[in-house]
Amino acid sequence: MRRRIARVLLWVVGLVVALLIIGLGLRAWGAWRGAPLSPWHKVVPQELSASEIEGADWQTYLRHEDALFAQVRREVVQDTGNAAGSVPINRYYRGSVIDPAGFRQDWNRSYTLAPAGKPVGAVVLLHGLTDSPYSLRHIARRYQERGFVAIGIRMPGHGTVPAGLSDIEWESWMAATRLAVREARRQAGDDAPLHLVGFSNGGALAMKYALDSLEQTGLARPERLVLLSPMIGITRFARMAGLAGLPAVLPAFAKAAWLDVMPEFNPFKYNSFPVNGARQSYRLTAALQEQIVRMAATPAMAKLPPVLTFQSVMDFTVSTPAVLTALYAYLPANGSELVLFDVNRDLKVGALLNTRSARALERMMPPLPELYRLTVIASTADGAGGTVERVIEPGQESARARTLDIPYPPEVFSLSHVALPFPLDDPLYGMRPAADAAREYGLTLGALSARGERGALIVNLDALFRISSNPFYPYMLARIEEGMGPGAAGAVPLPDAARERATANALRSRTPEPRLPVGFGEDEEGYEEVPTP
Repeated sequence: MRRRIARVLLWVVGLVVALLIIGLGLRAWGAWRGAPLSPWHKVVPQELSASEIEGADWQTYLRHEDALFAQVRREVVQDTGNAAGSVPINRYYRGSVIDPAGFRQDWNRSYTLAPAGKPVGAVVLLHGLTDSPYSLRHIARRYQERGFVAIGIRMPGHGTVPAGLSDIEWESWMAATRLAVREARRQAGDDAPLHLVGFSNGGALAMKYALDSLEQTGLARPERLVLLSPMIGITRFARMAGLAGLPAVLPAFAKAAWLDVMPEFNPFKYNSFPVNGARQSYRLTAALQEQIVRMAATPAMAKLPPVLTFQSVMDFTVSTPAVLTALYAYLPANGSELVLFDVNRDLKVGALLNTRSARALERMMPPLPELYRLTVIASTADGAGGTVERVIEPGQESARARTLDIPYPPEVFSLSHVALPFPLDDPLYGMRPAADAAREYGLTLGALSARGERGALIVNLDALFRISSNPFYPYMLARIEEGMGPGAAGAVPLPDAARERATANALRSRTPEPRLPVGFGEDEEGYEEVPTP
């Protein structure tokens, strides 16, 4: 009997190994046949290590950043070499219309926006994976207008070349977050309010910093967190990302280290994406999830600041259900709020929604009551293009509604992961930029409405089809602004009975491990829904 079991186990192990070898072989073959690597896929700027960032100040970080960008200009940026005088749409061609060096300000770089007078507070803004500080500049400016000093830090591996993400670890992003907070405290003072704003991967960093500040002495504690499409969920492929890159150890299969090799037509965001980026996002979210679960069982969690999150119910990049079941279900009754943007159910668009999309909100709604405020922004079903805000207060089971003076554009069927931080008039990503917006950054990606045949463009049509700006940006900005003043509302005490029911519901909603999302998108986090090798 034992011999039979041993033979079965050997057979199973052999089958697994054979499938793994076949999968890696297919991965290597696919990479070998893919697009050739360019200098921006090969030159790896030497970022400061996590320990070096911990020992650095803001000026040291900026000086090293200067050196990195100078290296990119020397070793990567190329002359067009085109005698006819036409300029390729590539950020790494000198003289291209999207060459960031030709802009008034290169938003790939770290920045400080200081108020006119003494700062009344400080905000640190953390961008997403493959992204740059450009993505949160609009929110930074509103904080600046309200008297805050705004620190937008370029995360290590970002803003330079896609290869920068091939040799980076998430611990360096965390060290950069702590550096930005130290600089914010230095400029605003220890007694000034501190806010953290995080987009996508930056949302995970903001959340982890806030938890770290409860466990580690010496870290400044934020008074408020604002998260946009936070990366809480992970994918099956992210778990296997390390294996996907194994063929790259052989020089002939170097392209296997990349999940995407694409033209770099965006001045403030990578289109190409290395395997290591997926692996580091997995490591970050895994560490965050462990910490959330562990700290939820301790009294320290009660000191967590309020968390305001904005999330589209349809998100191909991160898991919306995980935001509810793996984050909000663990939060204390501290005045936190989750704002969900529903799909457009207008009759002109709603008939084209598949069943999964149409029922997305219904399927993810938590049991009521909850310990946090839940807000849903939805279209009216009368075909008039109107929108309504429905709010369920902590401890309550019914919603109050008010009509918003913001239409749901008839051509938009949902928001996307990448749309939230950008107003409709953003010169690069906006659906409705100013007439002369192309002069600012060379092109207007969000306003393109391309029609034609497949294969004619250098860009995947999905990248043009996906909405990249937020029709509800004025609403979102107003809600963020509510927490900037000294009289910002905090947690409202719940009656004992309501608290007990809400706590019980939270315990039922929790998942030891976040629900797996559909997949990662091809832009913000860099990778498409790819079958596990």
